[in-house]
Amino acid sequence: MSIIAEYHSILLILGCVFGLFMAWGVGANDVANAMGTSVGSKALTVKQAILVAMVFEFLGAYLAGGEVTSTIRKGIIDPMLLQETPEFLVYGMLSALLAAGLWLLIASMLGWPVSTTHSIVGAIVGFAAVGISVDAVAWGKVANIAASWVVSPILAGSISFALFISVQKLIFNSDSPMASARRYIPFYMFAVGFLIAMVTMLKGLKHVLKDSSISLNFIESILISAVIGVMVTGLGLLFLRRVKDDAPDTNGHRFANVERVFAVLMVFTACAMAFAHGSNDVANAVGPLAAIVSVVKSGAIGAKAEMPSWILLVGGVGIVVGLATYGFKVMATIGKKITELTPSRGFAAELGAAATVVLASGVGLPVSTTHTLVGAVLGVGLARGIGALNLRVIGSIFLSWIVTLPAGAGLSILFFFFFKGVFS
Repeated sequence: MSIIAEYHSILLILGCVFGLFMAWGVGANDVANAMGTSVGSKALTVKQAILVAMVFEFLGAYLAGGEVTSTIRKGIIDPMLLQETPEFLVYGMLSALLAAGLWLLIASMLGWPVSTTHSIVGAIVGFAAVGISVDAVAWGKVANIAASWVVSPILAGSISFALFISVQKLIFNSDSPMASARRYIPFYMFAVGFLIAMVTMLKGLKHVLKDSSISLNFIESILISAVIGVMVTGLGLLFLRRVKDDAPDTNGHRFANVERVFAVLMVFTACAMAFAHGSNDVANAVGPLAAIVSVVKSGAIGAKAEMPSWILLVGGVGIVVGLATYGFKVMATIGKKITELTPSRGFAAELGAAATVVLASGVGLPVSTTHTLVGAVLGVGLARGIGALNLRVIGSIFLSWIVTLPAGAGLSILFFFFFKGVFS
């Protein structure tokens, strides 16, 4: 208590700086993943993608990211073991933010799409296991998170593979692609409206509705999403009437108009995925910061880490600045280096990723947004044959995933003992 009282202001300032740094890393790496398919398929330019993400990620983070909890309450560690030494929790969360932020900076510079969730989890596990006690870590929870390395990409890849094969067979391989598009694209439009509404409610709006009298269960979310799906289909049918038949464009591309329809669909998926991502993944930066603020202000460890709106503002600003300043590196990896994307391929990847998030949320399976999107892009590439994939880039991505947890843990342990030595 005396240490926290003595260094009250310094610990708060460090927490805000490191929280902003971590949020910057989320923007530079994770948000770039969500936008990479839209940019790579040329549905959006880099500037347009950054603008879309800046608006919808910030809205998601600020309006829907206020879950009254922190990363520590997800069961990774038991903070009650630190009742006698609350300053250790502060050092640990400072270390976790700095370690995860530093790893995300390194990964972003190299263009590696890594999981921000795994970065912060690895960092928290590291300081808790070495600095406190091995028993302080809920290893079952960590094993579940590690299992999502395999589950996320395989599930998303399988769904995206099936989606793109269906687009090829039903539309592109038909005698009249545009006539087939008019017949089948409404079903894809319904899927877009339904799945994106589900993602937004399950990953985003649950935080907004948490403190209100409105409570939606999984079945009610499905019904509301189905209505939204029908509305999106209605709008899509009006748009389809205005699209001309499949005459080749100036470059002789036979499917130019069909691809244009998929490009419009991708704008919708990009906006909604950005909102859902902002609401969900801002917790990686603001969760530990909320824990620091709570302990420093009260001098003790409470059951909850409150989430003042200014902390969400720090997270939202950091995410937007990270994407705008350094997101282009990871965008290029996702959108161009794994496989060549067109709007129809990018659409299949984004819809496959959205479907995976919905399925995982429905069964309570922990998934990584990053791993899901990379798996979805791999699935689309694989639908065109193994030769369509850049195996060297894929190998480096998989290696970066394996390194993420130990890298976060190692850096966090070093920083924990540094802060302990400086302040104690």
